Amino acid sequence: MRNSRRGDVDPFIVMDVLAKARAAEAEGRHIVHMEVGQPGTGAPATARAALSRALEEGPLGYTQATGLPELRAAIAQLYEKWYGIQLDPGRVVVTAGASGAFVLAFSALFDTGARVGIGRPGYPSYRQILRALGLEAVDIETLAKNRLQPVPEDVAAHGLDGLLVASPANPSGTMLDAVALGALIDVCKDTGAAFISDEIYHGLSYGERAVSALELSDEVYVINSFSKYFSMTGWRVGWMVVPEAHVRRVENLAANLFICAPHAAQVAALGALEAHEECLANLSVYAENRRLMLEGLPKAGFDRIAPPDGAFYIYADVSEHTCNSLAFCDELLDQAGVAVAPGLDFDPERGHQTVRFSYAGSTADITEGLERLAAYMTRRSV
Repeated sequence: MRNSRRGDVDPFIVMDVLAKARAAEAEGRHIVHMEVGQPGTGAPATARAALSRALEEGPLGYTQATGLPELRAAIAQLYEKWYGIQLDPGRVVVTAGASGAFVLAFSALFDTGARVGIGRPGYPSYRQILRALGLEAVDIETLAKNRLQPVPEDVAAHGLDGLLVASPANPSGTMLDAVALGALIDVCKDTGAAFISDEIYHGLSYGERAVSALELSDEVYVINSFSKYFSMTGWRVGWMVVPEAHVRRVENLAANLFICAPHAAQVAALGALEAHEECLANLSVYAENRRLMLEGLPKAGFDRIAPPDGAFYIYADVSEHTCNSLAFCDELLDQAGVAVAPGLDFDPERGHQTVRFSYAGSTADITEGLERLAAYMTRRSV
């Protein structure tokens, strides 16, 4: 049977690492998971309670393509609470996870062959979704002096039709302040490039709060999700905010591609927006885990790291230990019982010498994982 070139996408390596870790666990080993960006906590109690009530009240069927009106209104209220923005709920589109939002955004904004800039290192699925849609992912090699984030000169230099940025970023955890983010938005406006802001790690920062692109402009696409801050990865519900003039075209795409986000997940998401105290408690766990990582990783020999302003990752240069991050992560899993993501997922060029540690799990697991890493790296150096 024939194949489409749209299917010629690269594997998501971290999921391969997870599969190896699960196989080791099936053999009876205890593995500390530092590979996936998945909160160790489940959906908030208010989310589960909301869904339980809804299941007793009647069947859950299709919703509007743009999502439940009450959920869109509640998301708009979140922007006022977090950023002081008065947002029209009509601009909010509820999606099947942030991944569904990327498909909709790329489809609404770009024609086949369009050039979309993404920072490298960056979330690997950006590149693969763009490729599957017949778009060209233009890698922007970011620099440590710019906190591994794109700068305005990159947009003009690459002749882009669009730019996608993430703040806090995956895998680095670095953030763009209002000045840096505004400069990128402005250069995109000046060059006619679309601007997309991935904000799925908002709420997870450890100093200054993250700045939303919507604080600076209405002519942007902003994507977010209930997966990270609200601990709802498996529920597959996200959202995006689009300019008013784009709502109808996005709605038409959503209706035809997905019909709607899962009704049950939308009900749970509405409940999750009431879980303020529980989400803050989760954030305090991440903050402690981050402190332990910043203290423990250098002791284990991993001291060349990006500044983790937000999210729940540490991105480390391991060139003094290996020139093959994939093999090195296999080694850490096999010998230390710690699953870590190789940098090749995030940076096909420089990722041979980098890894990403996730500290989204429990504090007990993070403590155990750091002890294992330190012990193994000591043995390895002898």
